[in-house]
Amino acid sequence: MTTSPLPLLLEPGQLPSPLDPSLFRLVDLSKSEQYLAGHIPGAVHLPPNSITTPAPTPGFLPDVDSLQQIFGALGHHSELHYIVYDDEGGGWAGRFIWILDSIGHTRYSYLNGGLKAWQADGRPLEQEVHQAEPTQPTLTTNDEHTVTAETLMAEQNHPDRVIWDARSPAEHHGEKVLAAKGGHIPGAINFEWTAGMDPQRGLRLRSDLAEQLSALGITSDREVVTHCQTHHRSGFTYLAAKILGYPRVKAYAGSWSEWGNHPDTPVEL
Repeated sequence: MTTSPLPLLLEPGQLPSPLDPSLFRLVDLSKSEQYLAGHIPGAVHLPPNSITTPAPTPGFLPDVDSLQQIFGALGHHSELHYIVYDDEGGGWAGRFIWILDSIGHTRYSYLNGGLKAWQADGRPLEQEVHQAEPTQPTLTTNDEHTVTAETLMAEQNHPDRVIWDARSPAEHHGEKVLAAKGGHIPGAINFEWTAGMDPQRGLRLRSDLAEQLSALGITSDREVVTHCQTHHRSGFTYLAAKILGYPRVKAYAGSWSEWGNHPDTPVEL
C-alpha cells in the first residue's frame, strides 16, 4: 500500500481541488438537513445515525454486513483516501475515523474544524447532492482500537492506562444521570469534548490542547481510552489524541450507556 497523500489534520486551504474521485472521498457527516442546505463542494453525505448501532448501546461498532453496505455506497477500495468532516467540530468525523481504524483502513484526513471552519474562512458551499460510484468491498474488523467493559473492570487502576471521559462535568459527577447509575468510571479524568475546540477559529482543535491534557494527566506515554455516553462525543477525543500524536489511543465504545447500566460496574461520583 502506498503512503497516504495527505496529512491526518488537513486545513480547509489544503483540500485538493479538483478532487479525483478515484483517489479521494470527501465525506460529510453533518446533519442531513445541513448537507442539503449547504456542504463543501464535492462531498458525499453519510448520515451520522448510519454509523451507530441500535439502542441500548449505540456506541458499538456496526456489524460487518452493515459496514460493507456503508462502505460499498462510499465506493470503498484499499487505496481510497477519505477526507472527513461534520458540522459540530469533529464528533461524528472522529467516530468515522475510529471505524476506519477498526476495518484496518489508515488512509484518511480530518478537515480541521469541519464545516464551521470552512464557513468561517468564507469558502463557498454547494447544494448539489453527490454519490460515489458503488463498490462491493469485503471487510474484516479488528479490536485493536477498542477496549471492552470486561477489560476495564478486570484491569482497574491500570498504571499504564488513562481513561478520558469526554462527557460534561455534570454527567461525570453524577449530577446529570443518563443511565441507571450516575457518576464515572473510577479514576477517569474528565475533559469535555467541546473544551478541545476553539470557537474563535471555527471549532478547529485548540492550539494548546496538548498542554491542557498533559496538565490533567492525559499524557502520550500512556494508553488513552476515551468514552462518553454513546461514543459520539468521544469520537472527537479519540481523533484529537491521534492528531496530537498519542501512539496508543483506544475507544471504550460501550461508553456510559453500557457502563452506567451494567449491574456489576463500579462507579465514582
